[in-house]
Amino acid sequence: MSIRLKLTMWYSSLLAVTLLIFGVSIYWFVNYNTYRDVKSQIEEQLRQLRIVPTVDFFSGGLNLNYSNRFEGNNVYIQVVNYTNGELDQSDNLKDTRLRLPVPDPDKKIETGYVQLEVDHYRFLAYQLPLQLKANNETVGVLQVAYYTSPLDNYMKNLRTTLIFSSLAVIVIAFTVGLIIARQALRPVKNVIQAVTQIKNGSNLSVRIEREGPNDEMGHLTDTLNSMLERIETTYNELDEAYMAQRRFVSDASHELRTPLTTIRGNIELLERMWLPALEAAQAKRADGGSGDMGSLLTESNVVLTREAMMDVAAEAKRMSGLVNDLLSLARADAGYVMEKQEELLLPLVEDVARRAQLLPRTAEWVIGDLSPLEGVTVHGHADFLRQLLFIFVENAFKYTPSGYVKLHAVKSGNQAGIVIQDTGIGMNSDEIPHIFERFYRADVSRGKTSGTGLGLSIAKWIIDEHSGSIEVSTREGEGSTFTVWLPLAFLDKSNQV
Repeated sequence: MSIRLKLTMWYSSLLAVTLLIFGVSIYWFVNYNTYRDVKSQIEEQLRQLRIVPTVDFFSGGLNLNYSNRFEGNNVYIQVVNYTNGELDQSDNLKDTRLRLPVPDPDKKIETGYVQLEVDHYRFLAYQLPLQLKANNETVGVLQVAYYTSPLDNYMKNLRTTLIFSSLAVIVIAFTVGLIIARQALRPVKNVIQAVTQIKNGSNLSVRIEREGPNDEMGHLTDTLNSMLERIETTYNELDEAYMAQRRFVSDASHELRTPLTTIRGNIELLERMWLPALEAAQAKRADGGSGDMGSLLTESNVVLTREAMMDVAAEAKRMSGLVNDLLSLARADAGYVMEKQEELLLPLVEDVARRAQLLPRTAEWVIGDLSPLEGVTVHGHADFLRQLLFIFVENAFKYTPSGYVKLHAVKSGNQAGIVIQDTGIGMNSDEIPHIFERFYRADVSRGKTSGTGLGLSIAKWIIDEHSGSIEVSTREGEGSTFTVWLPLAFLDKSNQV
């Protein structure tokens, strides 16, 4: 429920309670004063009659015709004699030919006011039992009544008027309250619209429109605008810093590739040039000769030189791989768009399977059924797809000290799945949501298994660029299964239904 509606409901409820109290008070006041006047006239008639409730005899000798002196034409008098059944009425009551209801003589007759109704005519009557002085026997009853139908109708109309007028006022007040609340809360609506626009469009230059006087809402609008201005400034500074960082990583990666490539080339050249000479010098020394280099090198120096060159080559290769990974991630951060084209998936996967046999491994390499990829074409970049598959295959070899690593394919609907399954160390299921984060490593042998933790982040970027998805199934100590799903660009007619 909106604030506008809540305020209107509270206002309308308060008004309804106020009108209820006011209406009830008016009705009670009018009703009390109206019937108080009626009772006053009845009591005046009783005083003029000078009736004593206890009489020595009752013979109908009451001079009711003297009622012409009674005040008001709406006061009627009736006397009933229970001993002989005689009934005497005032002249005005005789003219109406009405008989007021008589109380049952067998029941105790209470002295006081009662409501009577005769042929839909309503009366307010004061009943007075007439008793013998000797034994207090009730021998009759005196009824002084006032015709109240006009008054009852008046009170009914007043009640109806109060009810419907109150309802009309509440409805009008509710409508007007909604309009006023909408006008009063319009700045809040502007705030919501501006914040929503910023949230949906990431445009921090949006400002809230300033309306109305310099009240609390105006101060709130100014405060929010100042806050948005500071947020925009901070965001722009952070964005510039982030762009500079991305440019640095990208430039550094490019700059590092050249010297690392040179280092690797020179190391490989040294290995080709010096290792045979070193081995020959070592052989001559073993035969007791004094070879050119053998005279300067001992057997331990030859071993140390070979190991040093191998270590330098290995580290250079590792740094080159790290730089390539950083370059790939820098491209991803910079919004690099791959140039894609339709590629047959089966030859690409077979090429990866063939080259994967040459990777260092201790597990058996098994190539399963790849027939589901026959005639299947994907819209992608061949080199990045190869890199994607090699990442998963190399990870499988790295974390599978024994057993096997298997590559096979499946197809479901308009997607092709490439499955890399291993029987390695596996992972805890709680770590699966984090394995694609940069520098995160989920293996239980952290520090023992080489790696930077960037491979799966790169793989996730490649999959996202190809509008694909990755499915992971793993169990600690039993192995992992990664299924890469790629949308198909074309199905061979032989495979179409």
